Amino acid sequence: MAHSPLSSAGLDPRRRRILFRARRRGLHEMDLALGRFADAALPELSEAELGEFERWLDLPDPEILGWITGEAPVPREFDTPLFALLRAAPSLETSSS
Repeated sequence: MAHSPLSSAGLDPRRRRILFRARRRGLHEMDLALGRFADAALPELSEAELGEFERWLDLPDPEILGWITGEAPVPREFDTPLFALLRAAPSLETSSS
């Protein structure tokens, strides 16, 4: 399945900020993981899920990357259904194209 980036044109200001921050992280792997997840999920996220996504964006890249790849345990406060969707997304496996 081809990756199709989300356009920010039809998004509200909060979602546009989240999309921008998700695509421009410090680590390339995080650009891929969070950016692709945002492309796929952002338009449909609830207000509570948007808040959770924003909390992810405030985390250091190496920390959240360890949780995504399974190299570190996910803290209870971040071990949520939404984070499980992020971990299940095929963002890092398909990044070698």
